[in-house]
Amino acid sequence: MLDLDPGPYGFYIWTSYGLSAGALAWLAISSLTFARRWRRRAQDLEVRLRAEEARGADLR
Repeated sequence: MLDLDPGPYGFYIWTSYGLSAGALAWLAISSLTFARRWRRRAQDLEVRLRAEEARGADLR
């Protein structure tokens, strides 16, 4: 049987579990946000690079 009664230290144990879960959620969300931002920036830079290459080819 699963015993989830932490005894007299329950407040501290459950608070630490909650804070840990919150920190993990925050890290996952921020990682996804930064990844999306960097992917968008890389795509924008690629478009700019191709445009500059096309302009350079037109000048030759």
